[in-house]
Amino acid sequence: MSIIGVESAVFGVGDLAEHQRFWTDFGLTLESADDREAVFRLPSGSRVILYRHGDARLPSPDPFPGDGLKETIWGVADQAALDRYAASLATEVAVARDADGTVRCVCPDGQPIALRLWTKRPFVSAASPVNTPTHHPRFNQHRIWRHKAIPKTINHVVFFSRDYIGSFEFYDRHLGFRYTDHSKGTGLFARADGTNEHHSIFWVNCDLPIAPDHFKFMHIAFGCDDIDEVMLGANRMEEKGWVNSSMNSSGGISRHRATSAIYYYCDIPGHAGEAEYHADTDYLDDNWVPRAWDFRFGSLLWSNNAPKIFRGNDIPWDMAFDLDRKSFDAYRKDKPGKRPIGGKLAELTQDDEHAI
Repeated sequence: MSIIGVESAVFGVGDLAEHQRFWTDFGLTLESADDREAVFRLPSGSRVILYRHGDARLPSPDPFPGDGLKETIWGVADQAALDRYAASLATEVAVARDADGTVRCVCPDGQPIALRLWTKRPFVSAASPVNTPTHHPRFNQHRIWRHKAIPKTINHVVFFSRDYIGSFEFYDRHLGFRYTDHSKGTGLFARADGTNEHHSIFWVNCDLPIAPDHFKFMHIAFGCDDIDEVMLGANRMEEKGWVNSSMNSSGGISRHRATSAIYYYCDIPGHAGEAEYHADTDYLDDNWVPRAWDFRFGSLLWSNNAPKIFRGNDIPWDMAFDLDRKSFDAYRKDKPGKRPIGGKLAELTQDDEHAI
C-alpha cells in the first residue's frame, strides 16, 4: 500500500469569491481564506485548494485554458515509496522536489501531478441498513436523519486525454495504479494501490465528439455516505441556484452500471468542470478482475431522461473480463492526437458528456 488517495486538488480560478461560495454550498469545510487563496478540508484530510490565475503556486505553463483542476497531488504512505516513485518517474519525465519533499512532474499527456507524504485522517462514516419487502435489517429502527451533505473523501478525478491508454500505462509503470475497467473507446478506470474505491482516476478519450482536442479537467467526485446525503446535496445546490450538469444528459440523481455508484453532478463556476456527489460505489482489492465493456452498457443503470443513445432495447450487454488487457490494442496510439472514430461512439454529442 503506497498511494492512498488524492491529498489535494489544486484549482486555478478567475473569480475566487464565486468558487469559494460554490464549494461552501457543496458542503466542504473552509479551513482558511484570503484574497489570494481558499483552502477547504474534507474529513479524510484531503483538501480542495483554490488559487487565482497567475499565482506562482500553480503549474507553469498552465495545462489548459480557463478555470479548472490544474494539479492533482497524490498522498503517499511512506518515504521509501515516495523515493521509489520519484526515481521511476525520473526515467521518463523531468522531476522536481520542493523544500518540503513534495515531488512534482508533468505526465506525457500534459497532466501536472505531485506526490507527497500524507496520513489520511480517520473519520466517521455510516449508512442505515436498507429494508426490502422481505428483508428488514432495520427493524424497529428509524434511518439516520441527515440535514445536509458532508462529503467525506475525494473518490476520483477525471481528465480528457489525447491518448487515454498511454495515460493509464504511465501511471501503471511509475505509480502502481491498478487497471479496473475499460469503457471501450471512451475511457479507462484505474485505482491507486492504497485505495479501495472502484477508481481513483478516469481518463476520457479526446477522440470523442464531446471532447476537446487537448488535455483538460472534466470532473472530481466526492464520497458521501448514502443516497440520502446525495439527495440532500442535490436539493441544496438547486436551492442555492447552482446548475445540475446532468439534468439533461444522465438523469439528475442516477446510478452508473459499471461502478454501481449513485451520482449527481453540479457545474463548477467559470466552466471549470463538474463536482460530483458520489455514493455506494464498488470497493475493490487486487482480487478484482478488470472488465471491458461497450460504453452504452457500462454508463447508466437507469435514467428516463438520459440521451437516447443510452436508452432503449438495443443496448448491448457487452462485457468481457480483460485481465490480459487485450481490449487496449484497438485504441493504442503511436503518438497522441485526435483521430476519427466510428460506430455509436461517433454519435455522441455534448448532451451525452456526463453519461459516459
